[in-house]
Amino acid sequence: MVLPSHLFHNYHFHHGDDNDEDEDSNIANSNARNDNSTTLLAPDILKYRIIHGRTYHAESGTAQYWASNDERQNTSMDMIHHFLKMVLDNELFLAPIRDDIETALDVGTGTGIWAIDFADRFPSTEVTGTDISPIQPSWVPPNLQFEIEDCTQPWTFEPQSMDYVHMRYLYGSISNWTELFREAYNVCKPGGWVESCEASPLMESDDGTVPKNSAMHQWGPLFIDGAKEMGSTFTVVDDDLQVHSMQEVGFEDIKVTEKKIPIGGWANDTKLHQIGRFVQMSLEEDIEGYIQYMAGLLGWSDDQVTVYCAKLRNEIRSGHHHAWFRYKVVYGRRPYEDGCESERERESEHESERGHQHEDEAVCRYDN
Repeated sequence: MVLPSHLFHNYHFHHGDDNDEDEDSNIANSNARNDNSTTLLAPDILKYRIIHGRTYHAESGTAQYWASNDERQNTSMDMIHHFLKMVLDNELFLAPIRDDIETALDVGTGTGIWAIDFADRFPSTEVTGTDISPIQPSWVPPNLQFEIEDCTQPWTFEPQSMDYVHMRYLYGSISNWTELFREAYNVCKPGGWVESCEASPLMESDDGTVPKNSAMHQWGPLFIDGAKEMGSTFTVVDDDLQVHSMQEVGFEDIKVTEKKIPIGGWANDTKLHQIGRFVQMSLEEDIEGYIQYMAGLLGWSDDQVTVYCAKLRNEIRSGHHHAWFRYKVVYGRRPYEDGCESERERESEHESERGHQHEDEAVCRYDN
């Protein structure tokens, strides 16, 4: 499948043409970088795999992602972005980053919707979104660019080049979470923040309304078992991999926020009811796009997939199953280097006063 060239208006990746001066210039003008993971993906990035009529990212390098990347799936992902903002009281992040940060990176940007909102909120910040599929829009804020990059390979950004690194919904696609956070640590500036947002695949209930014979109960094991076939994991939240990995690579001031997100409109609380409805909408938009690849790995037939999707839709719509899933946001700071006591003090003052209201403060810059 060949994609139209206009999709790459805001992209930087290496085509392997040494005579193309314009392309060389684009690469030179982006963040100074190595070309390992970007170059690996570039030659075949236009060739999507087609499975049961749905498109999936190109088979390049070691990149693996289990969900479709076509229009139906992208619409569902944008709905997920909406309800996750609602869960965080309309915030895009929880880390106490400053208003005057210079650079930010969104790893696994998907449709780019989080990066677009972030770039709008921080118009003076150079924002980069990376993904293995070029599915992002071409009209974006002027301070935002997208790059094709496989985050499971060595990252191509210069060490200590990012004030803030954001990662969301990477579960099922990462085989080594410690190495992922090590790469994030390496590109983060001293005093900068890395934030990870992940969900559990398990649909649970507090009142026994998700019985073992339900499609809802089967949802989690489907992804957990499928990920094992891929050599990755879906139990990031359940195994507390975000915190353990951050601690292992050296982050400090690690903070954790956990939420229970309802599935469907069964909750009495007005806000939770609205969130649950959006969760339902996002799932019903493309249940097939979520499970088809994993079900195939586990040997499911097309009929089994169809029956399961119908059963899950009925359970969600019935309102009888009070299901929820766990969502965890973890952020941590790369330690300051020796001699940065004044910067640390200013940052501490900022954190204590911030809440979610930012105030003007002096910029702390780190020269590489």
